[in-house]
Amino acid sequence: MERTFTAFAGDLWIATGDEDEMREALRAVGDVAQNILLFDDSTGRQMDIDLRGPAAEASRGRGRPKLGVQPREVTLLPRHWDWLAAQPGGASATLRRLVEAARKESSGAPSPRAAMDAAYHFVTAMAGDRPGYEAAIRALYAKDETLYISLSEDWPSGIRDHARGLAAPAFSA
Repeated sequence: MERTFTAFAGDLWIATGDEDEMREALRAVGDVAQNILLFDDSTGRQMDIDLRGPAAEASRGRGRPKLGVQPREVTLLPRHWDWLAAQPGGASATLRRLVEAARKESSGAPSPRAAMDAAYHFVTAMAGDRPGYEAAIRALYAKDETLYISLSEDWPSGIRDHARGLAAPAFSA
């Protein structure tokens, strides 16, 4: 499944698309782009992209940041470390292969919990000060679609429709 992003200028929906399409859309709006909020549709979190494109991102320098590798702590039992150490390429390469295989096996649609969390992050950023916000979040996590839709009815249409779209997989499970 291709990663998509959605941009808003205040209450107004600007565009939805992949990273290249968003880069193009944000360049088209010019100086106004500094007032635009961009969201990753898979997480609902606000993000930034480099408008100069992938070539500018690739020219940052040598080493791990260029590859996008992020060091983090992993806690495993000794038998797990032993097994990983015996794999071709070592522990890091094996973990990356396992994660990629698991990602490919997953259905393309987000899990109900991931959909709830994405809707929560987006709604908190874009409708956190609007009437019905807190009750809508409670309805979202209670999987009460009818109430969620009702409580979001008075939100601006772009925000309302995107919030409902992000939450939809949570209600279908």
